Parts: sequence; C-alpha cells; structure tokens
Amino acid sequence: MIPIVVVMLALVAGVAWLFMSLQEQKQVNQDMQELAELDKKEMENEYERFALQYSEMKTQINNDSIIEQLTQEQMRTQQLLEELKQVKASDAREIARLKKELATVRAVLRDYVMQIDSLNRLNESLKQENTTVKAELAEKNQQVAGLSSEKASLSEKVAIAAQLDATNIVMQMIDKHGKVAKKLKDCKQMKVNFAITKNVTASNGNRTIYVRIQNPGGNVLTGGGTFAYENRNLECSAKKVIEYTGEETPVTVYWNMTQMLEAGDYRVSIFADGNMIGSRTFNFK
Repeated sequence: MIPIVVVMLALVAGVAWLFMSLQEQKQVNQDMQELAELDKKEMENEYERFALQYSEMKTQINNDSIIEQLTQEQMRTQQLLEELKQVKASDAREIARLKKELATVRAVLRDYVMQIDSLNRLNESLKQENTTVKAELAEKNQQVAGLSSEKASLSEKVAIAAQLDATNIVMQMIDKHGKVAKKLKDCKQMKVNFAITKNVTASNGNRTIYVRIQNPGGNVLTGGGTFAYENRNLECSAKKVIEYTGEETPVTVYWNMTQMLEAGDYRVSIFADGNMIGSRTFNFK
C-alpha cells in the first residue's frame, strides 16, 4: 500500500503544480492582451491628436500651398486611423506597421511645426487661435496621458526598460584662449558638459553619444555628421564614443565654430541608442 500511496500523492502534487502553472500563464496572457489593447487605444488617440494638430496649424497660416499640404497629411493621418480601428489588437504585424506609420506622421508633423513657427516669426499677424480645436486637443492629450500611465503600470509586468538619461547639461562659449567667452563675437567653440546617470539595468559597453545644437532660427549647427532617429537621419553638431559601465559617467563634447552665431536661445539635445536622453535651452547674447 505504501508505494501506491506515494504514487498517488505524487500524481496529486503534479496535477496541483500543473494547475498553478496554467493559472499563472493564463494571468500573463491576460496581462499581455490588456497591454496590447491599451497600446492600440493609445495609438488611436495619438492619430486623432495629430489630425487635430493639422487642423490647428491650418488656422495659423495664410499660405494656400502649405494649407493644401497640411490637408493632404491630415487626410492621410485620418486614413491610417481608420485602418487602425479596423485592426485587432492581437494582429502584431499590422499593429507594428501602423506604429511605424505613426512615427513617420509624428516626424512629418514636427517638420511642419518648425516651418510654421518660422513663418510666424516673420509675420506675427499670421498667428490665430482656434479655441474649439485647442480644447479638443487638450482633451486628447489628457486621454493619451491617462492611457500612457496605465500602459506603464502593465509594462512593468512584461519588461524592464533600460534607457540612458543625461542630466546636469551645461553649454558654454569658449574663446580662442580656451576660456569661457561672455559674448558671441568672441566664441570659437561651444562646449557641452553633462552626465550620463547611473543605470544598473542598462547594458555595459561602448556608446555613441550625439549632441545636436539648434540656433535661434531652429537650424542645426552642423559638423558631426548624421544619426538615425525615429526612422530618419538627423544632423548632429558633434558626437563622442564613451565606455558606459552602468555608473554615472561625465561627458564633454566640443563644437568648433564654422558659421556666424546670432544672439538668442540655443537648444541642445542629446541622443543615444536611438533615444533623446536629455535637452536644455540656453540664451546667449
């Protein structure tokens, strides 16, 4: 009887373990499905938000050619939104395609924002506000923020993000003697200091850090080549390869002056691993 009892107890334990494993897997699958639904809903809200931004931008300019281009991009955005609404959250291939399209829409929209900002600086009278559209846009932004919060909570159960972060960003003008210049006319170099913060989850090894400096007109101070960011190549002002060990790492990058500088706000943005890891704006006179 003793061997029979032992076998029966082993069978009961095995069935109990299998049941618990199935319940655990079921919970994980449920979390993954919920995360996919939230991801899809967040994408829908972003598409709607971008379409509303196109409407708002059309009220801010009086240029028929640009308005026509904005209308075409808005129609394309709305078409992609309709395609997304018809797709199931479980269709990973189609969701991935529409996510890439969303990144392209975001990049195109950013370019138009810069163009319109430039036009508005030339003619302040072209600025107009559309109260209704801005209210709808604010509502969509709140929805996206709420969904992003829920998605972030669920994502912690599925994966741990390990993105670098740049802090304590300082940009200075350097004169021909290697000292800090007080005026733009004495500037021969731009010196950018910052620190890559400690991150024990990030992988160790060499990292290429890209620094992108934009002048008051929004143009990039070139000289560092290009780098990939959100399915496109961006110009950078300077780059540097560092060895990252997971501990806080100080970095200094120089941009040698190759063009005339104008007084105003200069924005420095720092990129690594395909992500923008820090930015700050400085005013020089």
